[in-house]
Amino acid sequence: MRRRAVPGAGLPRPAFRLTPGQAITLAFGAVLAIGTVLLSLPGATVGRSATFIEALFTATSALCVTGHVIVDTATFWSPFGQVVIMVLIQIGGFGVMSLATLLGLLVARRLGLRTRLTAVSETHTVAVGDVRRVLVGVAGITLATEAIVAVLLTGRFWLGYGESFAGALWLGVFHAVSSFNNAGFALLSSNLISFATDPWIILPICGAIILGGLGFPVIMELRRRIRFPRRWTLNTVTVVSGTIVLLVAGAVALTALEWSNPATLGPMDPAGRVLAGFTMSVMPRTAGFNSIDVSQMHGASWYVTDILMFIGGGPAGTAGGLKITTFAVLFFIIVAELRGDTAVNMFGKRLPRSTHREALTVALLSLALVVGSTLAIMVMSPFGLDRVLFEVISAFATVGLSTGITADLPAAAQGILIMLMFIGRLGPVLLGTALALTREKRMYELPKERPIIG
Repeated sequence: MRRRAVPGAGLPRPAFRLTPGQAITLAFGAVLAIGTVLLSLPGATVGRSATFIEALFTATSALCVTGHVIVDTATFWSPFGQVVIMVLIQIGGFGVMSLATLLGLLVARRLGLRTRLTAVSETHTVAVGDVRRVLVGVAGITLATEAIVAVLLTGRFWLGYGESFAGALWLGVFHAVSSFNNAGFALLSSNLISFATDPWIILPICGAIILGGLGFPVIMELRRRIRFPRRWTLNTVTVVSGTIVLLVAGAVALTALEWSNPATLGPMDPAGRVLAGFTMSVMPRTAGFNSIDVSQMHGASWYVTDILMFIGGGPAGTAGGLKITTFAVLFFIIVAELRGDTAVNMFGKRLPRSTHREALTVALLSLALVVGSTLAIMVMSPFGLDRVLFEVISAFATVGLSTGITADLPAAAQGILIMLMFIGRLGPVLLGTALALTREKRMYELPKERPIIG
């Protein structure tokens, strides 16, 4: 009986295959390299060409939807350079591998298993079979939100501030993309300070930031079940509840602290102060726009902003930071331990022990990165702890707010911020998994023994 030949039989199997985490990391690195090259071109700037560190820093900040800048976006970059920045923001917010998967879906009409697994890792989809529906839904939500915000902003810039229609349209589109993707890049040298008391500019931008910061899984569930909160998943309940609490608490704290500050809220009327205070509570949710001069805020206000930035927004979206869900899990772990409960319960659900470990791992890795980077930059620069810590948390949480020292930092310190933005966008655990040298599991357990705690 003749044996049938199997295609590829006898060929050596590849010794190494990329995991989804490694694929996502390499894809971000490749797009970052392309963005850096494009921003280094003479046509990307007005006047002199960008240096390597200026191009790399800006490309990283845009792709990681941060908003940190070391050159003025409005005056340094040409229209071509600004388009490159906007495209990088859109790619970074949607997800490099998610975008590639969606384009492959549109062309081939089907997805391979490895492609699905990679998309699952980036979008945090529950099941492999959900990838097609999730990607199409995410694309629809992104484009619809950005279109609505762009129309509102274009109308205001055109009719309210005397911009030409073409100029107003470009301002509207750019800021709509930047706000929904929580990037914080602005085409105005003063960012949003000139519009601090204009609700027609501020509120659409804040609305897009809040929506993008909820995370795509939450947005899609709210779209289906917004009238049935009892049927919301634990993730949605946690993110929505946490977002409301942090927005209100942040607005009250920052408005109260800055109410009489003559360099920030002091010169505004009461309604303007409330609007500006609310805006500065929204922005640390990893957006990075500023409607007041952050460098003139009180030290206590910087500290409140540090906390808001470190916590961040919802997972699997355009926000960065520790994430609301991680912070909530840590909070309820503490509550359970103080009450002596045998299990950790959160909003009527019991958390698996693997979730405890994941939350602790993310929190400790994040804290280690922030502490280590703050120390390193303080050694390299003449700035104090309050300003350096603010810059480090802002970079790691992909926020982009600054006390004004970023451009004055030495190149090595700016390189640390670049690393923080990259890691902050991909996530400490994802990057650690992508760089892991082994996939072997330990097949035995060590003897159990309890150390003294506290």
